[in-house]
Amino acid sequence: CSVDNRVTRVAWLNRSSILYAGNDKWCLDPRVVLLANTKTQYSIQIQDVDVYDEGPYTCSVQTDNHPKTSRVHLIVQVSPKITEISSDISINEGGNVSLTCIATGRPDPTITWRHISPKAMGFISEDEYLEITGITREQSGEYECSASNDVSAPVVQRVKVTVNYPPYISDAKSSGVPVGQKGILLCEASAVPSADFQWYKDDKRLAEGQKGLKVENKAFFSRLTFFNVSEQDYGNYTCVASNQLGNTNASMILYEETTTALTPWKGPGAVHDGNNGAWRRGGCGWLLVLPLAQLARQF
Repeated sequence: CSVDNRVTRVAWLNRSSILYAGNDKWCLDPRVVLLANTKTQYSIQIQDVDVYDEGPYTCSVQTDNHPKTSRVHLIVQVSPKITEISSDISINEGGNVSLTCIATGRPDPTITWRHISPKAMGFISEDEYLEITGITREQSGEYECSASNDVSAPVVQRVKVTVNYPPYISDAKSSGVPVGQKGILLCEASAVPSADFQWYKDDKRLAEGQKGLKVENKAFFSRLTFFNVSEQDYGNYTCVASNQLGNTNASMILYEETTTALTPWKGPGAVHDGNNGAWRRGGCGWLLVLPLAQLARQF
């Protein structure tokens, strides 16, 4: 409060309460202190400002002629704070979701919702409430609530939304393996909660630890391994993936794969004997000796 030599008395008031009169403190609040009482300035300071300090403050001065007053309004700004937010939620696909985010601050903060997903584009709601109707599995993940009012950096909190859906087998391929070799059938399935896998050959369920076999189940796939494929192993296999929302299955075939020997290069005139693997010389070059049965099939 600026004063001059004509001023004889000074005081600071908050609404109708006297804070200071001259050098005398009238209020009990220790946060209010006198900064200056000079011929040109009469100033007070409010330390650790609270929202309750907001309001009008009056500097009253008395001169020889008449009293004068100068009024200032204190506006207290408060950083945003999220006071209430929805808990993590698990819901079946197709259900409806309602998320809530309540925040305080001065001025009132702006609330925005954003889906934390590589495919999400910008904000999906600019309100305290986010409504999702008929939610899909692609809409699962984390949702971020942001509260901002330009007083300080926005505050954010996240809610995890888990969308449950029945299994869907995304990959199941047949496999060709020669007798005596290692064979693998792989079944990949997407599901929430994670799918339980079972394997069947024809109508017979394969038990874990069965001789010569190994079943390896993970969250999103099951692997059936044959360590030494025999003729009896060939046939149709069914992978069944299930959770509490449903089940699905896929069939695949483990079949015998025959390998054709490649003819290695042995120099000019060299050919490989596909019957016994021997190398023979005939005339001025190497000749391929064919089994009679193989020769007969060519004519």
